[in-house]
Order: sequence, then C-alpha cells, then structure tokens
Amino acid sequence: MSENILGASFLLEARRPDEIYTPEDFSDEHRMILQTTRDFVKGEIHPNIERIETQDEELIRSLMAQAGELGLLATDVPEEYGGLGLDLISTCCVTEGFGAAGSFAVSQGAHTGIGTLPIVYFGNEEQKGKYLPDLASGQAIGAYALTEPNAGSDALNAQTKAVLSPDGQHYVLNGEKIFITNAGWAKTFITYAKIDGEHFTAFIIERDFPGVSVGAEEKKLGIKGSSTRSLILEDAQVPAANVLYEIGQGHKVAFNILNIGRYKLGAATVGACKYVLGEAVKYAKQRVQFKLPIASFGMIQEKLADMAVRTFIDESLNYRTAGLIDARLEKLDRSAADYHAQASKAIEEFAVECSICKVYGSETADKAVDEVLQIFGGYGFIDEYPASRFYRDSRINRIYEGTNEINRLLVPGTIMRRAMKGRLPLMAAAQKLMGEVVSFSPLMVEIPDEPLAFQAHMINMTRKAALLVAGVAAQKYMDKLIHEQEVLARLADICIELYAMESGLLRAQKKIAREGAEAAGLYVAMVEAYMDDTLPRIETWCKQVLARCDEGDTLRTQLMALRKFTKNQPLDSIGRKRLVAQKVIDKEGYPLG
Repeated sequence: MSENILGASFLLEARRPDEIYTPEDFSDEHRMILQTTRDFVKGEIHPNIERIETQDEELIRSLMAQAGELGLLATDVPEEYGGLGLDLISTCCVTEGFGAAGSFAVSQGAHTGIGTLPIVYFGNEEQKGKYLPDLASGQAIGAYALTEPNAGSDALNAQTKAVLSPDGQHYVLNGEKIFITNAGWAKTFITYAKIDGEHFTAFIIERDFPGVSVGAEEKKLGIKGSSTRSLILEDAQVPAANVLYEIGQGHKVAFNILNIGRYKLGAATVGACKYVLGEAVKYAKQRVQFKLPIASFGMIQEKLADMAVRTFIDESLNYRTAGLIDARLEKLDRSAADYHAQASKAIEEFAVECSICKVYGSETADKAVDEVLQIFGGYGFIDEYPASRFYRDSRINRIYEGTNEINRLLVPGTIMRRAMKGRLPLMAAAQKLMGEVVSFSPLMVEIPDEPLAFQAHMINMTRKAALLVAGVAAQKYMDKLIHEQEVLARLADICIELYAMESGLLRAQKKIAREGAEAAGLYVAMVEAYMDDTLPRIETWCKQVLARCDEGDTLRTQLMALRKFTKNQPLDSIGRKRLVAQKVIDKEGYPLG
C-alpha cells in the first residue's frame, strides 16, 4: 500500500489492487480480534438482548467491564494509559463485531469512539493519565455532548456559554445538550461551550461536578437499550484544567472526532448487515409456503443476493478507508509530543472517504433490514421476532454522526475546497478532460479479455463522467454552487458510487492476482452484479446535473459527451445474483470470511 495517496484522489486517478487494504489482508491477530468480539456478542449480548432493551444499568455496566477485560474497549488507547495501542484495522474489527450487538453496539461505540478518542487525540498528559485508564477498562463510561436544541448539524451555532471564574480556577458553564448517548450512566462527558459567548471550546466534564445533571430518558423509536438523555449545565463548575486542547479550537476537536465516528459507524454497519443477512436466510430456509421453503423462490433469492452484494461493497470500502488512514498513521513517530495532533490531521485527510463510509454503510444497513422484515413477512412486524428490532435500530444510523444530507454536502464541498487550495489537482484534471472530450471515442479503447476488464474500463469512464458534470456545475454556478444542494447531492452520489464500485473491483482483482480467477468467482459475480445495477443510476444523476446547468444546444452537446463515457453493455445480473444467493443459502449467511 502507498502511504502517499491523497484523500479524495479516487476521483482523479485509478488505484492498483496492491495499493488498497482488504479483509483478505487480515493478520492472524486481526482475525483473532474479530472472532473474540463475535464470540463476546454471541455469548454475552444476544442472550441478554431483552434485558438490555429495558436499559438494565447494572447489566450494561457489567457487560462494559467484561468487554474492557477482553481489551475490546482499548484498541485505540495508548499502552501507557492502560490501552492496547493497536492499529486502525484492529479497531474496525472490534467495531464490525459489535455491529451485531443491537443497542449495546451504540453504547459501546459511543464510549470507545466519540466518548474516548477526543482525550486520546487532543488531551494533555495529565488528562490522559487521569481519564483514559478507566475508559479503556470499562470501569468508567464515556459520552459525547455536542447537539443542542437549536444546534444539531450546525454545531458552531452552540448556545452553551462558559465564563472563567474570578479566581481563574474554573469555568462556569450554562446550557443544555440533547440526545446524548450513554448520558444515563456516563462518568465523563466531552462537551462544548463558547467561552464568553465567542470562543468555541471543548471541555471534559465529570458527572459529579457541581451544576451538572442529566434529564429523563428519551422514549425512542429504536436502540431502546441505549441511554439517551440531555446533559444539563446550570452554573456548572468545570476546572480550568479540563479545557480539552486549546481555547477557541473546539471545532478542530469536534470535526476530527466526527470523521472518526463516521468511519467507525461504517464498520459497524458491516457487522450489522452480516448478522441480519444470516437471520434472514435461516428464516427463509425454514419458512415453508406452497410446500417449498421460501429460500427457493427467485424473488427471495434476489433479496438475499442484493443484501450480500451490498455488504461486500460496504465491507470493501470501509476496510479500504481504514487501510488508507493506517498507512498515513504508520509514517508518524508515536513517541513525538504532537503525535496525536498529527494523527488527527492524517484522519482529516480522508474526511471525504469517512463521509462515504457513513452514508453508504447506513443506507446499506437500512436496505438490508427492510428486506429482512419483508422476508419475515407478517412475523417481521411482530416484536416476538427480531426483524422489527433490526428495522427500528437501524434507522438512527442515517441521522447521527452528521445526517446523511450533511455528509452528502461535505463530499463535494470538501473536494471543491481542496481543489481551490491546490491540495487536490481537480481543476487540472477537469481541464485536461475537456481537451479530450471532442476526440475521445469509446471505440478507441481496447478492453483485454480477462475477468472484470470491462468493469475496470467503466469505472474509468465513470471517473471521466464525474469530472465532466462537476466541471460543468462549477463553471455554471461558481461560488453559488453551495446553494444548489440538489446538484451537490447528485455529485456526492456519483462520488460515493465511484468509490464503492472501485473498492469492490480492486478487492476482486486482488483476489484474482493471489488465487486465480476460479477462486475469485464469487467476488467477480458480486462486482459485476453491483455495477450492472449501479451504472444506469449514475448516468441518470449525471444527466440531471447537466439538465439543471444548461439547456438547448449546449445541453445536447454535453449529453453527447456524456454518452461517450456512459456507454454500457448490460449483462445477466439475474444469473449472477442467483449464484450469490445460492452461496448465501449454502452457508446460511454472508458467503465470505
């Protein structure tokens, strides 16, 4: 893998299979960590789901402590503070494993991610020494308090204020944070306030500080076993030493931690999708209608195949992203005083990919649970069966860690900002493409007679189509493009699917290179089926953007150019999905790994 790959550069240049990380690259330690997590979830969480759903605090604390004893809360915490200090792939393995844990996954994820990592990355030595050992062991539970009644996605509009006491020993905070996961049992809260109503700053708050209290439990649609309350600050006294990072730099803490939360959420959806797929196929094999198990019916098989294919793509792009970040982190000196500040910059480099992980993973999980409920039929609507809980629990994923709408704006917005600053050579690539459009013909391209050669070609053509429509939109609206949210959403979806398709393709190509085309047959079928479904949707989005930007002869000329890049030969995706479905049925779950 190359550690010099730029974030969002997938939009500009193709990658080689050896440049990306895939689950097939797991070390023995990674496999052990993933299996340990799965065993814990299967042995300790699933038998206690009903008690967890009642928010049994004693049980939750016990389970967190058990997870801590196994090291499942400590992968990101440095060894000198009681953690394991492992790589990002290890963390993703743990997060994937907990993806099957329902509400407990939310409690564990909020604790290990946004509840702990702000201190890991931005805390000083005293703060790390004081708080991290208990958080890593599960003896203390952490929470993250950013959202306010009038400041959700618009986090910098926070109204909570902090004023330094006359003796300079503590800050007095007043305000309310809402929808705080783990608030009912957290010992520490990472929160934000504007010092003197102006300087947005992060703080570490302890539950027992004077003036700190929590509200009543929220009655939620799903994830009922997690605690969700408000954090109330009424003349709360927070020691000045508990300012996290620097005064006025709270936005750096908040936004960098949200990037981490996004890719971790993506990893969790991989585990969730694998688990619900397994439950769906087991039910489909034992549910008999018309004297046949419904797993033998074509439309049910297609649902199972679609779930498996999207899970494969979700898994591929999430571990690709984790590998990219890990490659950057490996270049850093862990003994350096500013290591974690540099690490947060390394993660920020891949902010676009983190947003993609969040959007793609959450929407894949929602599609999966919707199909699971449909496969269960009427029983899926009954709480006695698990499908209804899967359905309810999944819906929150599209809202927290930044709504999917916000993340869709972040994808093209971040790319454009980097292009304007010279961090990403987008303008040069777009100008080069404009010079090629007139002379380019699909007939000029020779496609090798080898597996996935046509798909690799179409990904390159999609890249050109993306540059074409992005260039037209940027030229049309310039600095007013920010107000064309529908256009930005379509540009984001094109980028998301380009990254998704390429991630699956590169993983399959890597499998072919290592083990041959026959061993990679299932990988190839999943990539082919996915792209056959996806390419027409990308073409439609491109046409919609162009039609928004121009009309008449100009539009006709642009559509002619677009057709050069979107000329696609459909294949027998039904047959490929039948192959995938049979593998799912035979294994009674996700067919890989």
